[in-house]
Amino acid sequence: MPNPIVECIPNFSDARRPEVIDAIITEIKSVPGVHLLDRHSDIDHNRTVLTMIGHPDGIENAAFLAIKKAAEMINLDEHTGAHPRIGATDVVPFVPIADISMAECVEMARRLGKKVGEELGIPVYLYEEAAAIPERQNLENIRKGQYEGLKEEVLINPARKPDFGPAKLGSAGATVIGARAPLIAFNVYLTTGDVAIAQKIAKAMRNSSGGYRFVKAMGVLVDGRAQVSMNLTNFKQSPIARIVETIRREAQRYGVAIHHSELVGLTPQEALLDSAVWYTQLDDFKTEQILENRMFEVFQEGVTISKPSQPDFIDQLASSDPTPGGGSAAAHTGAAAAALVTMVGRVTVGKKKYVSVERQMFTMIEQSENLRKRLTSAVEEDAASFEGYLSASRLPKNTAEEIAIRTSAIDAAIRNAATVPYKVAGLCLEVMSLAVTASQLGNINAISDAASAGFLAQAALRCAVANVKINIKSLQEPKEMNKIIVDAESLESESDKRLAAIRKNMVERAGF
Repeated sequence: MPNPIVECIPNFSDARRPEVIDAIITEIKSVPGVHLLDRHSDIDHNRTVLTMIGHPDGIENAAFLAIKKAAEMINLDEHTGAHPRIGATDVVPFVPIADISMAECVEMARRLGKKVGEELGIPVYLYEEAAAIPERQNLENIRKGQYEGLKEEVLINPARKPDFGPAKLGSAGATVIGARAPLIAFNVYLTTGDVAIAQKIAKAMRNSSGGYRFVKAMGVLVDGRAQVSMNLTNFKQSPIARIVETIRREAQRYGVAIHHSELVGLTPQEALLDSAVWYTQLDDFKTEQILENRMFEVFQEGVTISKPSQPDFIDQLASSDPTPGGGSAAAHTGAAAAALVTMVGRVTVGKKKYVSVERQMFTMIEQSENLRKRLTSAVEEDAASFEGYLSASRLPKNTAEEIAIRTSAIDAAIRNAATVPYKVAGLCLEVMSLAVTASQLGNINAISDAASAGFLAQAALRCAVANVKINIKSLQEPKEMNKIIVDAESLESESDKRLAAIRKNMVERAGF
Protein backbone atom coordinates (compact mmCIF):
# COMPACT_ATOMS: atom_id res chain seq x y z
CA MET A 1 0.00 0.00 0.00
CA PRO A 2 1.31 3.49 -0.81
CA ASN A 3 2.41 5.62 2.10
CA PRO A 4 1.97 9.24 1.03
CA ILE A 5 4.43 11.74 2.49
CA VAL A 6 4.08 15.50 2.21
CA GLU A 7 6.40 18.26 3.35
CA CYS A 8 5.19 21.52 4.84
CA ILE A 9 7.38 24.57 5.46
CA PRO A 10 5.39 27.19 7.40
CA ASN A 11 6.99 30.63 7.88
CA PHE A 12 6.18 32.56 11.07
CA SER A 13 6.74 36.27 11.69
CA ASP A 14 8.75 35.89 14.88
CA ALA A 15 12.29 34.89 15.77
CA ARG A 16 13.12 37.16 18.68
CA ARG A 17 10.88 35.34 21.16
CA PRO A 18 11.95 31.67 21.25
CA GLU A 19 9.10 30.84 23.62
CA VAL A 20 6.59 31.71 20.88
CA ILE A 21 8.18 29.33 18.40
CA ASP A 22 8.46 26.68 21.12
CA ALA A 23 4.71 26.92 21.68
CA ILE A 24 4.02 26.56 17.96
CA ILE A 25 6.34 23.55 17.76
CA THR A 26 4.54 21.95 20.72
CA GLU A 27 1.29 22.15 18.73
CA ILE A 28 2.95 20.55 15.70
CA LYS A 29 4.48 17.73 17.74
CA SER A 30 1.11 16.97 19.34
CA VAL A 31 -0.05 15.45 16.05
CA PRO A 32 0.89 11.75 15.71
CA GLY A 33 3.03 10.85 12.72
CA VAL A 34 4.25 14.39 12.06
CA HIS A 35 8.02 14.89 12.24
CA LEU A 36 9.75 18.25 12.66
CA LEU A 37 12.92 18.19 10.57
CA ASP A 38 14.28 21.69 10.95
CA ARG A 39 13.93 25.03 12.74
CA HIS A 40 15.59 28.14 11.35
CA SER A 41 15.18 31.54 13.03
CA ASP A 42 16.65 34.81 11.75
CA ILE A 43 16.70 37.66 14.25
CA ASP A 44 17.12 40.44 11.67
CA HIS A 45 14.39 39.04 9.46
CA ASN A 46 12.38 38.35 12.65
CA ARG A 47 11.14 35.23 10.93
CA THR A 48 11.20 31.51 11.65
CA VAL A 49 10.94 28.72 9.10
CA LEU A 50 9.91 25.24 10.26
CA THR A 51 10.12 22.11 8.15
CA MET A 52 7.90 19.11 8.86
CA ILE A 53 6.95 15.93 7.01
CA GLY A 54 4.35 13.24 7.50
CA HIS A 55 1.09 11.78 6.26
CA PRO A 56 -1.09 14.40 4.51
CA ASP A 57 -3.86 14.19 7.13
CA GLY A 58 -1.45 14.74 10.00
CA ILE A 59 0.45 17.53 8.24
CA GLU A 60 -2.79 19.35 7.41
CA ASN A 61 -3.90 19.14 11.04
CA ALA A 62 -0.50 20.23 12.36
CA ALA A 63 -0.45 23.21 10.02
CA PHE A 64 -3.87 24.33 11.25
CA LEU A 65 -2.84 24.05 14.90
CA ALA A 66 0.37 25.99 14.20
CA ILE A 67 -1.55 28.78 12.43
CA LYS A 68 -4.00 28.96 15.32
CA LYS A 69 -1.25 29.18 17.95
CA ALA A 70 0.69 31.79 15.95
CA ALA A 71 -2.45 33.92 15.67
CA GLU A 72 -2.79 33.84 19.45
CA MET A 73 0.81 34.84 20.15
CA ILE A 74 2.01 37.08 17.29
CA ASN A 75 0.65 40.60 16.82
CA LEU A 76 1.55 42.08 13.43
CA ASP A 77 0.77 45.60 14.69
CA GLU A 78 3.84 45.26 16.91
CA HIS A 79 6.05 43.33 14.48
CA THR A 80 9.17 44.65 12.76
CA GLY A 81 11.69 42.82 10.61
CA ALA A 82 13.66 42.91 7.37
CA HIS A 83 11.64 40.22 5.63
CA PRO A 84 8.36 41.07 3.83
CA ARG A 85 5.29 39.62 5.58
CA ILE A 86 1.51 39.91 5.75
CA GLY A 87 0.70 37.46 8.53
CA ALA A 88 1.66 35.94 11.86
CA THR A 89 1.80 32.71 9.88
CA ASP A 90 2.98 34.32 6.67
CA VAL A 91 3.13 31.46 4.20
CA VAL A 92 2.33 27.74 4.34
CA PRO A 93 3.44 25.68 1.31
CA PHE A 94 2.78 21.97 0.82
CA VAL A 95 5.35 20.00 -1.18
CA PRO A 96 4.72 16.47 -2.54
CA ILE A 97 7.48 14.07 -1.46
CA ALA A 98 6.28 10.48 -2.01
CA ASP A 99 3.10 8.78 -3.26
CA ILE A 100 1.21 12.07 -3.46
CA SER A 101 0.57 14.30 -6.45
CA MET A 102 0.75 18.06 -6.78
CA ALA A 103 -3.01 18.05 -7.39
CA GLU A 104 -3.57 16.43 -3.99
CA CYS A 105 -1.34 19.05 -2.37
CA VAL A 106 -3.45 21.73 -4.02
CA GLU A 107 -6.53 20.13 -2.46
CA MET A 108 -4.79 20.18 0.93
CA ALA A 109 -4.08 23.89 0.50
CA ARG A 110 -7.69 24.64 -0.37
CA ARG A 111 -9.09 22.60 2.53
CA LEU A 112 -6.72 24.20 5.01
CA GLY A 113 -7.40 27.66 3.60
CA LYS A 114 -11.14 27.22 3.93
CA LYS A 115 -10.82 25.93 7.50
CA VAL A 116 -8.48 28.75 8.56
CA GLY A 117 -10.78 31.34 6.99
CA GLU A 118 -13.96 29.94 8.51
CA GLU A 119 -12.81 28.78 11.94
CA LEU A 120 -10.04 31.27 12.74
CA GLY A 121 -11.38 34.27 10.83
CA ILE A 122 -8.00 34.81 9.16
CA PRO A 123 -7.98 35.95 5.51
CA VAL A 124 -6.30 33.33 3.30
CA TYR A 125 -4.74 33.76 -0.13
CA LEU A 126 -3.90 30.76 -2.32
CA TYR A 127 -0.60 30.86 -4.24
CA GLU A 128 1.70 28.93 -6.60
CA GLU A 129 0.02 25.74 -7.91
CA ALA A 130 -3.04 26.32 -5.69
CA ALA A 131 -3.67 29.88 -6.92
CA ALA A 132 -7.29 30.46 -7.88
CA ILE A 133 -6.29 33.33 -10.21
CA PRO A 134 -3.05 33.64 -12.23
CA GLU A 135 -2.05 36.92 -10.58
CA ARG A 136 -1.70 35.16 -7.25
CA GLN A 137 0.69 32.45 -8.36
CA ASN A 138 3.54 34.77 -7.45
CA LEU A 139 3.91 35.31 -3.71
CA GLU A 140 5.32 38.79 -4.20
CA ASN A 141 2.07 39.96 -5.79
CA ILE A 142 0.10 38.88 -2.75
CA ARG A 143 2.59 40.46 -0.32
CA LYS A 144 2.54 43.82 -2.13
CA GLY A 145 2.31 46.57 0.48
CA GLN A 146 3.02 44.05 3.26
CA TYR A 147 0.75 43.81 6.30
CA GLU A 148 0.32 47.54 6.73
CA GLY A 149 -0.61 48.17 3.10
CA LEU A 150 -2.85 45.13 2.71
CA LYS A 151 -4.70 45.99 5.93
CA GLU A 152 -5.96 49.20 4.33
CA GLU A 153 -6.29 48.09 0.71
CA VAL A 154 -8.29 44.91 1.36
CA LEU A 155 -11.13 47.10 2.66
CA ILE A 156 -11.47 49.09 -0.57
CA ASN A 157 -9.94 47.10 -3.42
CA PRO A 158 -11.96 44.06 -4.66
CA ALA A 159 -8.79 42.71 -6.34
CA ARG A 160 -7.24 42.17 -2.89
CA LYS A 161 -10.19 40.17 -1.57
CA PRO A 162 -8.93 36.90 -0.01
CA ASP A 163 -9.83 33.47 -1.36
CA PHE A 164 -11.16 32.43 2.05
CA GLY A 165 -12.07 34.24 5.24
CA PRO A 166 -13.05 37.84 5.90
CA ALA A 167 -11.90 40.78 3.77
CA LYS A 168 -10.48 42.38 6.88
CA LEU A 169 -7.15 41.92 8.66
CA GLY A 170 -6.86 41.51 12.39
CA SER A 171 -3.63 41.50 14.39
CA ALA A 172 -2.74 38.06 12.96
CA GLY A 173 -2.82 39.50 9.47
CA ALA A 174 -3.42 37.19 6.51
CA THR A 175 -1.94 33.82 5.61
CA VAL A 176 -0.79 32.60 2.19
CA ILE A 177 -1.30 28.88 1.61
CA GLY A 178 -0.32 26.88 -1.44
CA ALA A 179 1.39 23.96 -3.09
CA ARG A 180 4.72 24.00 -4.89
CA ALA A 181 7.75 22.02 -5.96
CA PRO A 182 10.78 21.81 -3.61
CA LEU A 183 12.33 25.25 -3.04
CA ILE A 184 15.76 26.16 -1.72
CA ALA A 185 16.02 29.21 0.50
CA PHE A 186 19.60 30.35 -0.07
CA ASN A 187 21.34 33.51 1.16
CA VAL A 188 24.70 34.97 0.09
CA TYR A 189 26.49 37.45 2.38
CA LEU A 190 28.81 40.10 0.93
CA THR A 191 31.97 41.68 2.32
CA THR A 192 30.20 44.99 2.79
CA GLY A 193 27.54 46.62 4.90
CA ASP A 194 26.19 48.57 1.96
CA VAL A 195 22.72 47.12 1.42
CA ALA A 196 22.36 49.06 -1.85
CA ILE A 197 24.95 46.76 -3.43
CA ALA A 198 23.00 43.67 -2.34
CA GLN A 199 19.84 45.22 -3.78
CA LYS A 200 21.52 45.86 -7.14
CA ILE A 201 22.84 42.29 -7.28
CA ALA A 202 19.43 40.91 -6.30
CA LYS A 203 17.85 42.85 -9.15
CA ALA A 204 20.36 41.31 -11.57
CA MET A 205 19.61 37.81 -10.23
CA ARG A 206 15.82 37.66 -9.97
CA ASN A 207 13.55 36.56 -12.78
CA SER A 208 11.11 39.46 -12.44
CA SER A 209 13.81 41.97 -13.44
CA GLY A 210 15.53 39.95 -16.15
CA GLY A 211 17.70 37.54 -14.17
CA TYR A 212 17.48 33.77 -13.73
CA ARG A 213 14.15 32.14 -14.57
CA PHE A 214 13.73 30.34 -11.26
CA VAL A 215 15.25 32.85 -8.84
CA LYS A 216 13.48 35.25 -6.50
CA ALA A 217 15.86 37.64 -4.78
CA MET A 218 16.06 40.75 -2.60
CA GLY A 219 18.84 42.68 -0.90
CA VAL A 220 18.69 43.13 2.87
CA LEU A 221 20.98 43.99 5.79
CA VAL A 222 21.60 41.12 8.25
CA ASP A 223 24.00 41.31 11.21
CA GLY A 224 25.50 44.47 9.71
CA ARG A 225 26.34 42.70 6.45
CA ALA A 226 24.67 43.07 3.04
CA GLN A 227 22.82 39.90 2.07
CA VAL A 228 21.35 38.66 -1.21
CA SER A 229 18.36 36.66 0.04
CA MET A 230 16.98 34.18 -2.51
CA ASN A 231 14.40 31.50 -3.14
CA LEU A 232 15.49 29.03 -5.83
CA THR A 233 12.26 27.51 -7.13
CA ASN A 234 13.88 25.05 -9.53
CA PHE A 235 17.48 24.16 -8.68
CA LYS A 236 17.82 21.93 -11.75
CA GLN A 237 17.10 24.78 -14.14
CA SER A 238 18.87 27.45 -12.06
CA PRO A 239 21.62 25.52 -10.19
CA ILE A 240 23.19 26.79 -6.97
CA ALA A 241 26.75 26.80 -8.39
CA ARG A 242 25.74 28.98 -11.33
CA ILE A 243 23.88 31.37 -9.00
CA VAL A 244 26.89 31.70 -6.67
CA GLU A 245 29.32 32.37 -9.50
CA THR A 246 27.04 34.99 -11.05
CA ILE A 247 26.78 36.78 -7.70
CA ARG A 248 30.56 36.60 -7.36
CA ARG A 249 31.01 38.32 -10.73
CA GLU A 250 28.32 40.92 -9.99
CA ALA A 251 29.93 41.69 -6.62
CA GLN A 252 33.29 42.32 -8.28
CA ARG A 253 31.72 45.19 -10.21
CA TYR A 254 31.25 47.02 -6.92
CA GLY A 255 34.62 46.10 -5.44
CA VAL A 256 33.27 43.53 -2.97
CA ALA A 257 33.25 39.74 -2.69
CA ILE A 258 31.24 36.87 -1.24
CA HIS A 259 31.82 36.50 2.49
CA HIS A 260 29.79 33.31 3.02
CA SER A 261 26.44 31.75 2.17
CA GLU A 262 23.76 29.92 4.13
CA LEU A 263 20.79 27.59 3.70
CA VAL A 264 17.48 28.39 5.37
CA GLY A 265 15.88 25.10 6.27
CA LEU A 266 16.57 22.00 4.23
CA THR A 267 17.71 21.34 0.68
CA PRO A 268 17.51 18.29 -1.61
CA GLN A 269 20.79 16.38 -1.60
CA GLU A 270 20.87 16.49 -5.38
CA ALA A 271 21.21 20.29 -5.36
CA LEU A 272 24.47 20.19 -3.37
CA LEU A 273 25.72 17.18 -5.29
CA ASP A 274 25.21 19.03 -8.57
CA SER A 275 27.22 21.95 -7.19
CA ALA A 276 30.07 19.67 -6.10
CA VAL A 277 30.18 18.02 -9.52
CA TRP A 278 30.16 21.42 -11.26
CA TYR A 279 32.98 22.90 -9.20
CA THR A 280 35.19 19.79 -9.41
CA GLN A 281 34.38 19.28 -13.12
CA LEU A 282 33.56 15.60 -12.66
CA ASP A 283 31.98 15.33 -16.09
CA ASP A 284 31.60 11.53 -16.02
CA PHE A 285 30.45 11.33 -12.42
CA LYS A 286 27.75 8.80 -11.46
CA THR A 287 25.81 8.75 -8.19
CA GLU A 288 26.83 5.08 -7.77
CA GLN A 289 30.34 6.38 -7.04
CA ILE A 290 29.20 7.82 -3.71
CA LEU A 291 30.25 5.42 -0.96
CA GLU A 292 27.15 5.94 1.19
CA ASN A 293 24.83 5.36 -1.78
CA ARG A 294 26.45 2.04 -2.61
CA MET A 295 26.45 0.99 1.03
CA PHE A 296 22.72 1.73 1.26
CA GLU A 297 22.02 -0.26 -1.89
CA VAL A 298 23.97 -3.26 -0.62
CA PHE A 299 22.31 -3.20 2.78
CA GLN A 300 18.89 -2.88 1.16
CA GLU A 301 19.58 -5.85 -1.09
CA GLY A 302 20.49 -7.95 1.92
CA VAL A 303 17.43 -7.06 3.98
CA THR A 304 14.31 -9.12 3.51
CA ILE A 305 11.31 -8.49 5.69
CA SER A 306 8.77 -11.25 5.98
CA LYS A 307 5.29 -10.05 6.77
CA PRO A 308 2.27 -12.24 7.31
CA SER A 309 0.03 -11.91 4.30
CA GLN A 310 -3.32 -10.30 5.01
CA PRO A 311 -6.30 -11.24 2.87
CA ASP A 312 -7.65 -8.31 0.90
CA PHE A 313 -11.26 -7.22 1.11
CA ILE A 314 -12.40 -9.35 -1.84
CA ASP A 315 -10.78 -12.45 -0.31
CA GLN A 316 -12.53 -11.71 2.97
CA LEU A 317 -15.87 -11.41 1.21
CA ALA A 318 -15.31 -14.80 -0.44
CA SER A 319 -14.50 -16.53 2.84
CA SER A 320 -16.95 -18.53 4.94
CA ASP A 321 -16.90 -15.87 7.68
CA PRO A 322 -20.19 -14.00 8.15
CA THR A 323 -18.33 -10.69 8.08
CA PRO A 324 -17.74 -8.73 6.00
CA GLY A 325 -21.04 -9.20 4.18
CA GLY A 326 -23.37 -7.37 1.84
CA GLY A 327 -23.52 -4.20 3.90
CA SER A 328 -19.76 -3.86 3.94
CA ALA A 329 -19.65 -4.63 0.22
CA ALA A 330 -22.14 -1.81 -0.37
CA ALA A 331 -19.96 0.66 1.54
CA HIS A 332 -16.81 -0.54 -0.23
CA THR A 333 -18.45 -0.15 -3.64
CA GLY A 334 -19.77 3.29 -2.70
CA ALA A 335 -16.25 4.33 -1.69
CA ALA A 336 -14.96 3.17 -5.08
CA ALA A 337 -17.63 5.28 -6.78
CA ALA A 338 -16.59 8.33 -4.75
CA ALA A 339 -12.96 7.70 -5.70
CA LEU A 340 -13.91 7.76 -9.39
CA VAL A 341 -15.63 11.11 -8.92
CA THR A 342 -12.45 12.44 -7.33
CA MET A 343 -10.41 11.13 -10.24
CA VAL A 344 -12.64 12.92 -12.77
CA GLY A 345 -12.19 16.14 -10.81
CA ARG A 346 -8.42 15.77 -10.66
CA VAL A 347 -8.05 15.21 -14.41
CA THR A 348 -10.20 18.30 -15.01
CA VAL A 349 -8.54 20.93 -12.80
CA GLY A 350 -5.50 22.63 -14.25
CA LYS A 351 -6.72 22.22 -17.84
CA LYS A 352 -7.18 25.49 -19.75
CA LYS A 353 -10.26 24.09 -21.48
CA TYR A 354 -12.02 23.68 -18.12
CA VAL A 355 -10.83 26.76 -16.26
CA SER A 356 -14.41 28.08 -16.05
CA VAL A 357 -15.52 25.09 -13.94
CA GLU A 358 -12.36 24.75 -11.83
CA ARG A 359 -13.94 26.09 -8.65
CA GLN A 360 -16.85 23.66 -9.00
CA MET A 361 -14.42 20.83 -9.60
CA PHE A 362 -12.43 21.63 -6.46
CA THR A 363 -15.66 21.71 -4.43
CA MET A 364 -16.69 18.39 -5.98
CA ILE A 365 -13.32 16.83 -5.13
CA GLU A 366 -13.55 18.01 -1.52
CA GLN A 367 -17.04 16.54 -1.16
CA SER A 368 -16.23 13.25 -2.90
CA GLU A 369 -13.13 12.72 -0.76
CA ASN A 370 -15.19 13.32 2.38
CA LEU A 371 -17.76 10.77 1.17
CA ARG A 372 -15.01 8.29 0.30
CA LYS A 373 -13.62 8.48 3.84
CA ARG A 374 -17.06 8.07 5.41
CA LEU A 375 -17.95 5.12 3.20
CA THR A 376 -14.59 3.48 3.85
CA SER A 377 -15.22 3.78 7.59
CA ALA A 378 -18.69 2.28 7.08
CA VAL A 379 -17.10 -0.93 5.76
CA GLU A 380 -15.84 -1.68 9.27
CA GLU A 381 -18.93 -0.19 10.95
CA ASP A 382 -21.19 -2.62 9.11
CA ALA A 383 -19.05 -5.61 10.05
CA ALA A 384 -18.93 -4.40 13.66
CA SER A 385 -22.70 -4.02 13.77
CA PHE A 386 -23.15 -7.66 12.76
CA GLU A 387 -20.58 -8.73 15.34
CA GLY A 388 -22.71 -6.83 17.86
CA TYR A 389 -25.72 -8.90 16.83
CA LEU A 390 -23.75 -12.14 17.23
CA SER A 391 -22.60 -11.05 20.69
CA ALA A 392 -26.18 -10.30 21.73
CA SER A 393 -27.31 -13.70 20.40
CA ARG A 394 -24.76 -15.42 22.64
CA LEU A 395 -26.17 -13.91 25.85
CA PRO A 396 -27.58 -16.42 28.35
CA LYS A 397 -31.29 -17.32 28.19
CA ASN A 398 -31.80 -19.56 31.21
CA THR A 399 -34.27 -17.37 33.10
CA ALA A 400 -37.11 -15.05 32.15
CA GLU A 401 -34.97 -12.06 33.12
CA GLU A 402 -32.03 -13.25 31.02
CA ILE A 403 -34.36 -13.89 28.08
CA ALA A 404 -35.74 -10.35 28.35
CA ILE A 405 -32.26 -8.85 28.51
CA ARG A 406 -31.12 -10.95 25.56
CA THR A 407 -34.17 -10.07 23.47
CA SER A 408 -33.70 -6.37 24.14
CA ALA A 409 -29.99 -6.57 23.28
CA ILE A 410 -30.70 -8.43 20.04
CA ASP A 411 -33.31 -5.86 19.01
CA ALA A 412 -30.89 -2.99 19.73
CA ALA A 413 -28.16 -4.73 17.73
CA ILE A 414 -30.53 -5.32 14.80
CA ARG A 415 -31.60 -1.67 14.81
CA ASN A 416 -27.95 -0.66 14.62
CA ALA A 417 -27.29 -3.24 11.90
CA ALA A 418 -30.12 -1.67 9.87
CA THR A 419 -29.06 1.91 10.55
CA VAL A 420 -25.52 1.49 9.16
CA PRO A 421 -26.55 0.38 5.63
CA TYR A 422 -29.30 3.02 5.65
CA LYS A 423 -26.61 5.62 6.24
CA VAL A 424 -24.53 4.05 3.47
CA ALA A 425 -27.47 4.31 1.07
CA GLY A 426 -27.78 8.02 1.82
CA LEU A 427 -24.07 8.56 1.25
CA CYS A 428 -24.24 6.68 -2.05
CA LEU A 429 -27.03 8.98 -3.23
CA GLU A 430 -24.74 11.93 -2.47
CA VAL A 431 -22.02 10.27 -4.55
CA MET A 432 -24.50 9.93 -7.40
CA SER A 433 -25.26 13.66 -7.21
CA LEU A 434 -21.55 14.38 -7.56
CA ALA A 435 -21.34 11.91 -10.44
CA VAL A 436 -24.02 13.97 -12.21
CA THR A 437 -21.81 17.06 -11.82
CA ALA A 438 -18.75 15.12 -12.98
CA SER A 439 -20.56 13.87 -16.10
CA GLN A 440 -21.92 17.34 -16.84
CA LEU A 441 -18.84 19.52 -16.23
CA GLY A 442 -15.83 17.22 -15.94
CA ASN A 443 -13.16 16.41 -18.50
CA ILE A 444 -14.93 14.86 -21.52
CA ASN A 445 -12.17 12.26 -21.75
CA ALA A 446 -13.24 10.93 -18.34
CA ILE A 447 -17.01 10.98 -18.87
CA SER A 448 -17.15 7.17 -18.85
CA ASP A 449 -15.47 7.26 -15.43
CA ALA A 450 -18.11 9.70 -14.21
CA ALA A 451 -20.80 7.38 -15.52
CA SER A 452 -19.10 4.39 -13.89
CA ALA A 453 -19.16 6.28 -10.59
CA GLY A 454 -22.92 6.72 -10.97
CA PHE A 455 -23.56 3.09 -11.89
CA LEU A 456 -21.42 1.81 -9.01
CA ALA A 457 -23.01 4.20 -6.52
CA GLN A 458 -26.51 3.09 -7.48
CA ALA A 459 -25.54 -0.59 -7.23
CA ALA A 460 -24.11 0.10 -3.78
CA LEU A 461 -27.24 2.01 -2.77
CA ARG A 462 -29.56 -0.83 -3.81
CA CYS A 463 -27.34 -3.34 -2.04
CA ALA A 464 -27.44 -1.23 1.14
CA VAL A 465 -31.25 -0.92 0.99
CA ALA A 466 -31.56 -4.71 0.66
CA ASN A 467 -29.51 -5.06 3.85
CA VAL A 468 -31.69 -2.50 5.63
CA LYS A 469 -34.82 -4.51 4.79
CA ILE A 470 -33.44 -7.92 5.76
CA ASN A 471 -32.16 -6.64 9.08
CA ILE A 472 -35.40 -4.90 10.02
CA LYS A 473 -37.34 -8.04 9.17
CA SER A 474 -35.55 -9.78 12.06
CA LEU A 475 -36.94 -7.36 14.69
CA GLN A 476 -39.56 -8.48 17.18
CA GLU A 477 -41.73 -5.56 16.01
CA PRO A 478 -40.50 -4.70 12.51
CA LYS A 479 -43.39 -2.26 11.94
CA GLU A 480 -41.69 0.14 14.35
CA MET A 481 -39.11 0.79 11.67
CA ASN A 482 -41.44 1.03 8.71
CA LYS A 483 -40.45 4.67 8.19
CA ILE A 484 -36.81 3.78 7.58
CA ILE A 485 -37.89 1.30 4.90
CA VAL A 486 -40.07 3.92 3.22
CA ASP A 487 -37.16 6.39 3.34
CA ALA A 488 -34.76 3.79 1.96
CA GLU A 489 -37.10 3.05 -0.96
CA SER A 490 -37.34 6.78 -1.56
CA LEU A 491 -33.54 6.85 -1.88
CA GLU A 492 -33.81 4.18 -4.57
CA SER A 493 -36.34 6.26 -6.50
CA GLU A 494 -34.11 9.34 -6.25
CA SER A 495 -31.15 7.33 -7.50
CA ASP A 496 -33.08 6.50 -10.70
CA LYS A 497 -33.46 10.25 -11.37
CA ARG A 498 -29.76 10.88 -10.91
CA LEU A 499 -28.82 7.97 -13.12
CA ALA A 500 -31.14 9.32 -15.79
CA ALA A 501 -29.35 12.68 -15.56
CA ILE A 502 -25.99 10.95 -15.98
CA ARG A 503 -27.23 9.06 -19.05
CA LYS A 504 -28.55 12.33 -20.48
CA ASN A 505 -25.14 13.99 -20.01
CA MET A 506 -23.43 11.05 -21.69
CA VAL A 507 -25.69 11.35 -24.74
CA GLU A 508 -25.40 15.13 -24.97
CA ARG A 509 -21.65 15.35 -24.40
CA ALA A 510 -20.31 12.07 -25.79
CA GLY A 511 -23.07 10.78 -28.07
CA PHE A 512 -23.69 7.45 -26.31
